Amino acid sequence: MERIHKRYFYLYSNVVRGLVIMIPLYLTSCTQQKIEKVEHAFYYWKSNAHLTNKERAVCDTLDVKKLYVKFFEVNFSPERGSFPESKTDWWEGYSQPGMFEEIIPTVYLRNVVFLKSTKEELDILADNTNFLITKYASEKFREGTIIQEFQMDCDWTLKSKDNYFYFLKKLKEIANKKISCTLRLYPFKYPDKMGVPPVDKATLMCYNLLNPLDNPGKNSILDIKELKNYLQDSPSYPLHLDVALPVYSWAQVYHNERFSGVLYTNNQILKTILKQEKPLWHTVMHDTVINDIYLRTGDQLKWEEINAAKIKEAIELLKKNIHFDKNTTVTLFHLDEEQLNQFTNEELASFYSDFSK
Repeated sequence: MERIHKRYFYLYSNVVRGLVIMIPLYLTSCTQQKIEKVEHAFYYWKSNAHLTNKERAVCDTLDVKKLYVKFFEVNFSPERGSFPESKTDWWEGYSQPGMFEEIIPTVYLRNVVFLKSTKEELDILADNTNFLITKYASEKFREGTIIQEFQMDCDWTLKSKDNYFYFLKKLKEIANKKISCTLRLYPFKYPDKMGVPPVDKATLMCYNLLNPLDNPGKNSILDIKELKNYLQDSPSYPLHLDVALPVYSWAQVYHNERFSGVLYTNNQILKTILKQEKPLWHTVMHDTVINDIYLRTGDQLKWEEINAAKIKEAIELLKKNIHFDKNTTVTLFHLDEEQLNQFTNEELASFYSDFSK
C-alpha cells in the first residue's frame, strides 16, 4: 500500500477549510498502521557461503526462513564490457533441508555498467544474469528450496536510470520470476526525479546514508538525523516496500592521514589495540595485522558501529513515516558471526518484532 502523503487544497469555504485541517491529521495517523506479518530475513554477503554453527543457531532462534544471498557482482571494462566477478564460493551443504524456506539470489551491479552499456549489451547482460543465477541455483541448492524472486542491487543515478530500468524489464521478461531491487533513500525521497524502477517490489536500504570519507564527524552507517530528513514529508512510493537495517560495524583505516582501506572484524578484538581520541576516531597503539590488513602504530581509525538503541530509533521513524503493507519483509544486513556478536538474540529478535507493535 502506498503511504498517504500531505495534499495542498485551495478551497475558500470556511467549512471546507475546517475539513482540510482534520483530514491531514487523520491521514498522518493512518501511516502508523502496524505490520501484521513480519517476515524475518538476513542478507548473506560473504564470498564463502558456509554458515557457521553460530549463524545457523541465530537463524533458527530468530525463525529466519528467508535469505538474500549475493550470487555475484557485475562490473564493466572497455575491453570486456560487463562481466561477473566476486562470485560466491558455494558450500555443498549450504541449503540443507528445512534451513530456509526461500533463497533470493541477489546480484550487485556497479553503476558504471549502465553508464557504459548499449541496449543490445544490456539484452545480453539480462540473459547472462538469468543464466548464471539459474545455473548456480540448480547446482548448489537442494531440491525443495524455493527460488521465486531475483533481487538486483544497484546505486543507480539520474544518468544511468534509463538503462538500469531497461535491464530490469528485460530480466523480468527472460527470468519469469518476481524481480525486486534495492532502493536507496535518495530515489525513495525523490521518485519524480529519479524514477520508479519497473519491479515487483523494493527493499528500502536504511544504512550507508552518507559518504564515510566526506563526513568525518558522522556515523555513515546510520545517522538518525539524516534518516529523518529523508523520511519526513516524503511522497508516497508506488511500490511495495520491504526494509533492510544494519547489524554491522566497520573501520576506515587512515595511514599518514590518507585513507588506505576498510576493516571488518570482531569489535572486541579491535578495542584491545585502540585508544579513542574523539567520537568515532581512534589511534592504533601497536603494530598488528587483522584480516590481512596491516595496522601500524599511530594509524587513525574511524570506527563506526551500531547499537540496538539506534536501530530501534530508526524503526520508530520508519513506522511513523512509511505506510507499510500488512505483510512486509524486514532484512538485517548481514549474517556474519563476528558482527552479530555485538547484539543479543533478544535485541536481534526485537528488530523484527518492533515493526508489528
